Amino acid sequence: MKPSILVVGLPLIAGGCASTLPPDVIAPVDVGQAYSVRPIQYRSPVSGFVARQPVDPKPWRQQNDEQSPKKGDAS
Repeated sequence: MKPSILVVGLPLIAGGCASTLPPDVIAPVDVGQAYSVRPIQYRSPVSGFVARQPVDPKPWRQQNDEQSPKKGDAS
């Protein structure tokens, strides 16, 4: 027997033996009371855009020294 038949068939057979049907599992709820929707407001897709210009690179050793621990802290 091919293993793919077991992989597909076994869950189908086990699902067919379920003791409760979906309407018994899901509680009846009034849709109007269950969900509240906020009103839609327009926001521009470029509202948070900040223009940036390229700059020349800084010396890498200076940047490393600024971010490294101070005087012998080996952490």
